[in-house]
Amino acid sequence: MSASVWNILQDWAANKGNPKSRLVMLHFRLAHLLRQSPITFVLFFWYFIAYRITVEWVLGIELPWKTRIGPGFRIEHGQALVVNDGTVFGAGCVVRNSCTIGNKRLKDGTYSKSPRFGDRVDIGANAIIIGPITIGDDVAIGAGAVVLKDVPANSVAVGNPARILPRG
Repeated sequence: MSASVWNILQDWAANKGNPKSRLVMLHFRLAHLLRQSPITFVLFFWYFIAYRITVEWVLGIELPWKTRIGPGFRIEHGQALVVNDGTVFGAGCVVRNSCTIGNKRLKDGTYSKSPRFGDRVDIGANAIIIGPITIGDDVAIGAGAVVLKDVPANSVAVGNPARILPRG
């Protein structure tokens, strides 16, 4: 079984009982797969337009098909979610509504890289995670947290700006 099909099946299971998230992740995985080759990108250009209209405009989730997402990705209450295409998620991550995840504008006018998440990261509603930072495995990011620096594995990030606490 190919990795793409495996990812789709794991996403489907992770989003059990959530048809909107299942639909978004199915469309995301297909778009991500089709963009790998310039030929399929051209042949299925119509699909990429439909993806943008359906997922971003209708469902209110900005999840670019270039984003790298590990298997078992779960979207809870997907609305007003913004993810930069340079973001990388590990396996089994959970993202809730109204989160902003991406790069930041630097003083010289250029933009930084986006965050990289380890496996099993749980992100609370309204969290903001920006910049070239690394979030370790098994991290919980609290609702409304503003994370601007690295978070080590097995930690909790809460508050604005985020304080790092051991996960207990």
